[in-house]
Amino acid sequence: MQVGIDMGTVSGGQPAKLDIEELLATRLLVQGNSGSGKSHLLRRLLEQSAPWVQQVIIDPEGDFVTLSDKYGHVVVDGERTEAELAGIANRIRQHRVSCVLTLEGLDIEQQMRAAAAFLNGMFDAEREYWFPVLVVVDEAQMFAPSVGGDVSEDARKMSLGAMTNLMCRGRKRGLAGVIATQRLAKLAKNVAAEASNFLMGRTFLDIDMARAADLLGMDRRQAEMFRDLKRGNFVALGPALSRRPLPIVIGTVETSARSSSPKLMPLPDAPQDVEDLIFTPDPEEFTRPIVRRAPPAPRPTTDILAELSRSTPAATQPVATESRASSTPEISEEEREERLAAVLSEILADPQAAYRTDSVLYQEFLVRARMRRVPGPPMAMGEFRRRVAIARAGVDEETAASEAWATALSLSAGVSDDLQGVFLLMAKAAIRGEACPSDLRIAKAYGTHSARRARRLLGYFEEQGLVVVHTDFAGKRIVAFPDLQAETQPGDPNATDGGADVPSAAE
Repeated sequence: MQVGIDMGTVSGGQPAKLDIEELLATRLLVQGNSGSGKSHLLRRLLEQSAPWVQQVIIDPEGDFVTLSDKYGHVVVDGERTEAELAGIANRIRQHRVSCVLTLEGLDIEQQMRAAAAFLNGMFDAEREYWFPVLVVVDEAQMFAPSVGGDVSEDARKMSLGAMTNLMCRGRKRGLAGVIATQRLAKLAKNVAAEASNFLMGRTFLDIDMARAADLLGMDRRQAEMFRDLKRGNFVALGPALSRRPLPIVIGTVETSARSSSPKLMPLPDAPQDVEDLIFTPDPEEFTRPIVRRAPPAPRPTTDILAELSRSTPAATQPVATESRASSTPEISEEEREERLAAVLSEILADPQAAYRTDSVLYQEFLVRARMRRVPGPPMAMGEFRRRVAIARAGVDEETAASEAWATALSLSAGVSDDLQGVFLLMAKAAIRGEACPSDLRIAKAYGTHSARRARRLLGYFEEQGLVVVHTDFAGKRIVAFPDLQAETQPGDPNATDGGADVPSAAE
């Protein structure tokens, strides 16, 4: 069904139509400096398309929550755990409910993690729920930055990966990305390049004007026109809008944002006793609580815990009393390693640990290590991830001492940290001659419930030349490792118990 919504007017007063069905297949990029009318454009698009398509808005400033009053959007507060956000996103797709994910009040890193968890939850929905959804991301340069900023690398990768999935692979899952940004130069190119429709508003910086002109197929000398655009005026191009660059004026909206542009107001007439009013305190001021200036942005919890876990340098240590010396006894390196291994085992023994992010597990690890009074510098995040991957593979002492396992560990260094657990799980099964793990078992090792993602991981390993995947005559899967000269026994990929369905060679 073809539905054309009215975005405003073109020169001559003709209506500017946007084909929603075409937009769902080709995505949209909106660019404009602050004050260009970018948020007004998004609101017009959302209001006009609300009766026709499900909508999800990633709202960093809480401006779009007012849509709930008129159009029934569910407002989701982003101050939740990543698991909660992923579950809500999955149910949003199941029940086809429009929603606004408001991230107001969170710092930039929390916003990136919350948005990534929500987008990934929508992306991982089961195939039967792949209904069309218009996914609007305001201030997209925050969630898909072109370069690293003040946030952790883990948060940046998580957010950028979710945005890349939305724009590059979301179409087959019914997800149509609409991203808006103030600065094209700050937006990751692989995210911006996936949009086929463009609405370019007022911009002043040369680098942003040049990129806007390139995307619209305009001569760079024509890029100067973007400086002259008025508020609410945009240049449109794309299969859902126009085959040639077309200036349009965005129409009015029915709802309004909670925040608005500042307006000039005349100053009141100054009273005669103005100095007395300013310098004479009100008696009530002495009874009011003192409001302290807000502290600076908090440091990441992992940094604080890591600092606390470090041993105090000898030069700054106070004179130790007998009781303090007895409370922190020196231990050997072997005993320290045993304590660290015990803490790691306790964390991974929790059934839900497989579905928690590495950063959350790392925080818990640092806290428990300090409670156990483990001296010395804390384990680095990279080493922690590697130990978690090895532990999740479930390798025994005999296998761990073998030359084949040493080769598997060296091969695993060539894949990213989040994939090492899956790789070592498969390598262990091949070395011991066990049945190939099922999709559910592989998914659990990756920290997800999605069996489809497990199959994609095996496909990725095969593309990298690390494994060879084939099936026997019964349709059971076999994964071979050329560098290890070993392969798994046939295993049912659809097994529901998450484990092997045939005995291993060792048994």
